[in-house]
Amino acid sequence: MSFSPALAGYAIAVRLLAPFAGLWLNARARKGKEDPARLAERFGRYGQARPGGTLVWSHAASVGESAVALSAIEAMAARDASLSFLISTGTRTSAELVARRNAPRTTHIYAPLDSTGPVRRFLDHWRPDSGVFVESELWPNLILAAEKRRIPLALINARMSPKSLARWRRWGAAGARLLKAFAFVAAADARTAAALSEVRGSDVPMLGNLKLAAPAPSIDATARAALTGQIGARPVWLAASTHEGEDEIALAAHAALRAEAPDALLIIAPRHPERGEEIAALAGGAPRRARFEPIGNASIYVADTLGELGLFYALAPVSLVAGSLLPHLKGHNPIEPAKLNSAILTGPHVESFQDVFAAINAAGGAQVVTDAASIASAVLTLWRDEAARARQLDAARSATAQGVGALDTTIERLLQLAPANAIAKAAHASA
Repeated sequence: MSFSPALAGYAIAVRLLAPFAGLWLNARARKGKEDPARLAERFGRYGQARPGGTLVWSHAASVGESAVALSAIEAMAARDASLSFLISTGTRTSAELVARRNAPRTTHIYAPLDSTGPVRRFLDHWRPDSGVFVESELWPNLILAAEKRRIPLALINARMSPKSLARWRRWGAAGARLLKAFAFVAAADARTAAALSEVRGSDVPMLGNLKLAAPAPSIDATARAALTGQIGARPVWLAASTHEGEDEIALAAHAALRAEAPDALLIIAPRHPERGEEIAALAGGAPRRARFEPIGNASIYVADTLGELGLFYALAPVSLVAGSLLPHLKGHNPIEPAKLNSAILTGPHVESFQDVFAAINAAGGAQVVTDAASIASAVLTLWRDEAARARQLDAARSATAQGVGALDTTIERLLQLAPANAIAKAAHASA
């Protein structure tokens, strides 16, 4: 393999920073960004035993990547009952998602720090038979150490922004070295496939975005019935995953809507639930889900809890997928509302999910809005024109169905990795 100055520099920097890792993690834990009870996992120390038999390891960054990994795990588990699974993630919200999904025969851990000691201890303890990296979560030391141990690796649903792909092209030697460690690489979109093919020096197929194959989230039927009873016949819409600066736009849109529909209800679900108190104050003391306050006659309800966004999509006939109204935001995943029959509105700034929105928009499954006036107009139209809303919902469902074939092809390739590795190990041991 060719020498990469960038990877060499990265290795040196990691060694120099390693002694300060504990201080950094403790600071993150104080801010709620790490689970203080599980910091040892970041250093490659575990209380769980490795399951027997063939172990397929998946590595994901946060919630979106973890959802893809879990869909792959569930599909592999359904096809081969002999497999066990390990999923390593980087955030508390992703850990909560893994716990809620409760995939079969699956152990969750926090990803080890990408330095020599934690990576070595991780591989020594778990001894995975194959490794699956999702999208763009590529840690050099982890990848190269797994390759050195002859663990076959796959990179699935590779999906990178134009800025990230430009960096890969600039650091061509480092990119080529890392990509060649993977036995199988597949891209979610044509842009990423072309760039990674160039860097890798061999064809990277564009299978399609696996997020499109994600199942609709499960909904708590009791909670849904209770909230439906509180809402009654009132017209309702949802502003989902809002960020600072977007709440004011949603509130202005709702004020315009109430001029036409005085009993209208807006549910605001902030991306970061800890902002609930702030948003409730902006909305004149709106009731909050986190405080178990009923909706009552309020015109605005703050859904400031974790893990319930699917519930609110299911309640709202129209949803704004926020994180998209301001230029510095890059959008959020529209798959959940598409699969829960909530008509999608989105702002123009969706770089992080450009490929998903491109598929949905091309089918006519979403509307782009830019300000309070256009949001209010779109919501009102979709409330009043049930046929138009049904057409938009059908188009969104059709677009999201495209991911099923991509998932099937991916699973076939992943299932080929671990058995081949196990056979190779057995042959080597008997030689």
